[in-house]
Amino acid sequence: MAIRVVRLGTPRAADEGPRLGTVRRPPRGVPKSEFASGNWYDVWLPALSPSTELMAEGRDAATDAQWAAFERKLRTELKRPNASQLLDTLAALSHTANFSLGCYCENEARCHRSVLRKLLAERQAQLD
Repeated sequence: MAIRVVRLGTPRAADEGPRLGTVRRPPRGVPKSEFASGNWYDVWLPALSPSTELMAEGRDAATDAQWAAFERKLRTELKRPNASQLLDTLAALSHTANFSLGCYCENEARCHRSVLRKLLAERQAQLD
């Protein structure tokens, strides 16, 4: 059992399980009824996405130093009780179920999902 970190909208793996969308906004132009069938997500978890202001900062990070600053700020945001409790829950569930979480960004290295991967690993989550 494990958590798979994915790019939303990409084809699903056979044993991937439900997709959790850790994005601030739903996909543009996609009817809600097609979120799951279009490989976007089955459950929306915006509590695990950066704030609107921080999301813009991460998108604009051009240097490693700017990205590191984004990561520090995101870690601070994800220490809020609701986000921290969700991360703890997902880490625990990863030992008994397959599921995935993701975002739309093409490059995981410059996406908040890379930070989520680190935070889940720090909580001893099973990661694929």
